[in-house]
Amino acid sequence: MNARTKRHLTFGSLIVLAVLFVAAVVISNALLRGIRLDLTENRLYTLSSGTRQVLAEIDEPLNLYFFFSDRATTNLPFLRNYAQRVREFLEEVQAASRGRIRLSVIDPLPFSEEEDRAAAFGLQAVPLGPSGETVYFGLAGTNALDGQAVIPFFQPDKETFLEYDVAKLIQSLAKPKRPVVGLLSQLPIGASFDPATRQMREPQLIVEELRQLFDLRELNQGITEIPEDVQVLMLVHPKNLGDDTLYAIDQFVLRGGRLAIFVDPYAELDDGGANPDDPMSAMFASRASNLSKLFDAWGIKFNADQVLIDRGAALQVSIGPGQLRRHAGIVGYGREYLNARDVVTAQLSVINFASPGHLALAEGSTLTLEPLVHSTREAMLIPSERMRFIGGDPSSLLADYAPGNEHLVLAGRFAGKLKSAFPDRSGEKHRTESAGDVQMIVVADTDILTNRLWVQLGQFFGQRVANAFAANGDFIVNAVDNLTGTGALISIRGRALSVRPFTRVEALRRQADERFRAKERELQQQLADTERRLNELQQQKGEQQALVLSPEQRAELARFQQEKLRIRKELREVRRQLDADIEALGARLKFINIVLFPALVTVAAVLLAAWRVRRRRFAAAAGV
Repeated sequence: MNARTKRHLTFGSLIVLAVLFVAAVVISNALLRGIRLDLTENRLYTLSSGTRQVLAEIDEPLNLYFFFSDRATTNLPFLRNYAQRVREFLEEVQAASRGRIRLSVIDPLPFSEEEDRAAAFGLQAVPLGPSGETVYFGLAGTNALDGQAVIPFFQPDKETFLEYDVAKLIQSLAKPKRPVVGLLSQLPIGASFDPATRQMREPQLIVEELRQLFDLRELNQGITEIPEDVQVLMLVHPKNLGDDTLYAIDQFVLRGGRLAIFVDPYAELDDGGANPDDPMSAMFASRASNLSKLFDAWGIKFNADQVLIDRGAALQVSIGPGQLRRHAGIVGYGREYLNARDVVTAQLSVINFASPGHLALAEGSTLTLEPLVHSTREAMLIPSERMRFIGGDPSSLLADYAPGNEHLVLAGRFAGKLKSAFPDRSGEKHRTESAGDVQMIVVADTDILTNRLWVQLGQFFGQRVANAFAANGDFIVNAVDNLTGTGALISIRGRALSVRPFTRVEALRRQADERFRAKERELQQQLADTERRLNELQQQKGEQQALVLSPEQRAELARFQQEKLRIRKELREVRRQLDADIEALGARLKFINIVLFPALVTVAAVLLAAWRVRRRRFAAAAGV
């Protein structure tokens, strides 16, 4: 066989391989059409059960309009990558809705009707383009009743809430009437007047979050009847409530209403009714909740005179410029201390508390207690009065520390049948006991509601942006949402990020850095030893020879130079080995992604095609 024939055979083989590859791709596209397989570690493209429940409850078709300035973001790859992630997720939602959702993808070019439409929906135009062009990156939805809902701008740093935000938008369109939540608070967590500064306070962020999800109604502290349409009553820092108000709460629970109660032995927002012109009056005013009349009758134990401190979960606080101390009264509990079996806390990361109390069941209680958050075994109880006098240094809380060696409950779910705390009352509507099991979530802390324990607020193009560092907000919303009876959104909150760190590469870098630092420390030790040796030799010489190096000093310097060169060579070798390891890892990943996995998909498609052809032949033969 001559060289020309070999060339022809090689060229012909390449053509045959190319034809086979194209045929395999076409066959796989035809056979695997509609088949979805999510191979990402965090199941990024798999809808949660909560989202599927929201989609299943859609009674009429909904329209979603995804606005993204495709042309204006040509030079913004980070935003385009996230936009692709959002679009793929919306397409997955559309596919799972079985025709209930119609998705439109729109590029709102400048001065176009599409741009006017985006602005009319209320989407946010952000100047991010290379030449100052405004960029639209949001979602609008409509229902058959002309209802609208929007996500003004998909912020990349909120990717973990992408599925939740979209599902919330869909649910708000499918069920325009939101659950009614009553808020009875004796703390200034809503918008209120501050007598000390004589200015209006902004509401705590959690109040705004609740308003977005529910029909939140603030109730008067002297209320004598809870409105019939209130499904959940959120009771914050109940303190010195009148009997008529307590009776209204009692009857609300017995008729089937749900309670979310936040009590506290030492509420930081409570000034105790002190005189703002007399700072000393606030020092000795009581800051404790007192709901003992109801708790005692219901069988719930809460000691308003004891604060829980926990050195095993203490958080660092600043006590001055550059000075940090662990504060046993300000604690954070991670997954290990959250109930993984309860939907309210199952997906949360960490919840922070400040000077909390603890909860338990009283002897003979008819309720059950399911802990949602519990302490470490390092926790102990101290008189709440001690919190007044810790001063600027919280280390005083650790004096005479004696761990209780048991887990104490900071938040829990109470359920069961109840009898009225007011058996002597009567009337046409009076209930002596509950018809079924009551449902309550009780939290032994009110500071959990304050911004400083879970969120940092900033500005993003003139709008307030929240950067959460703890899951307090998620916990509170989950609790209220669960008590409303919907619960569909709970399992969606806090999904994983699509952009994941290269953990293997980072591990290689850490190992290399450790070796590098070890070599650097060895070099520094060699230098220190050499300087010490030179000083010893210098002290042995006379004054006339002080400026002349002795043979021993020259030898010592030469030895040090050689050691220095050797160590520097090893340092370079450490860096070279790191690059080689990373390149080898990259080569393996490229082989898997470019060669191995496509080959496996192609083989699977060919085998599936052969199986279908064989099945048709058997069917045809059986029919004959």
